[in-house]
Amino acid sequence: MNIVFMGTPDFAVESLARLYDTGHNILAVVSQPDRPSGRGMKLRPTPVKEYALSKGLPVYQVEKVKKNEEFIEKIRSLKPDVIVVVAFGQILPKELLEIPKYGSINVHGSLLPKYRGAAPIQWSIINGEEYTGITTMYMDVGMDTGDMILKEKVKIEDDDNFGTLYEKLKRLGGKLIVETLEKVAEGFVPREKQGDDFTIAPMIHKEDGKIDWSKSAKEIRNLIRGLNPMPGAYTFMDGQMVKIWDAEVEEDLANEIPGAIVLSDSKEGLKVATGNGILKIKELQMPNARRMNAQDYLRGNKIDVGTVLM
Repeated sequence: MNIVFMGTPDFAVESLARLYDTGHNILAVVSQPDRPSGRGMKLRPTPVKEYALSKGLPVYQVEKVKKNEEFIEKIRSLKPDVIVVVAFGQILPKELLEIPKYGSINVHGSLLPKYRGAAPIQWSIINGEEYTGITTMYMDVGMDTGDMILKEKVKIEDDDNFGTLYEKLKRLGGKLIVETLEKVAEGFVPREKQGDDFTIAPMIHKEDGKIDWSKSAKEIRNLIRGLNPMPGAYTFMDGQMVKIWDAEVEEDLANEIPGAIVLSDSKEGLKVATGNGILKIKELQMPNARRMNAQDYLRGNKIDVGTVLM
């Protein structure tokens, strides 16, 4: 099948690689422009661009697709059978979506209609979902509102965080887009309308990572898991921001102010009172320091019992 592929981050590379490896003809790869990154703020290509160039595929980079007639005409001239979109990062205009004879198909990291939007993987963990998955769908001008094609469910394990779940769904996305295009080629494509019972998964902002200690230990742990490895959940201790990367829930009742340190010991660890239960902090990161096991940190540093995290 003749494909124009549109994607930007590492999550999209697996889908592109699977399409390439299964013999589809990739007419062009479209990705976001190179962005400055790292300490030197050097321009770096997107992961999708890097992969495409390694395979000798033509790459187009566009700052803005909407009202970009030159770009739209270029895609039209390629006469693709289908446009495949995976985490491209822009809402695409109707005139582009309608170019391919088989339509434009998206790989989305949730079980739609749950978690439409930019950060479905993070919010599924933060909200304590038991399952998530991948949905392939026909694209329309709305945000993840098109007719669904295939779905596959994934259990969110208790030890999953954003990073581990991202990897599982990335691999599943590659598998499911290949299966979807097989059905397109066979002329048998299931279509299911999305209902009105949907959930929005907006982009994660730094302030979303601020821990509210009045919430339950389980809710706080889910926040920590959902933001690990990026951007990280955080709190303040003596005016300094501390990132919390890993924790576990203890059901003991804490007759303390939420956020108060109830145990600080290099053998027993670091425990904090919450609105419901105790949270044992397993891994933390102090300002301008590396991530550390909490017990290792306490062997060389003191945190007083009664200190209140804000």
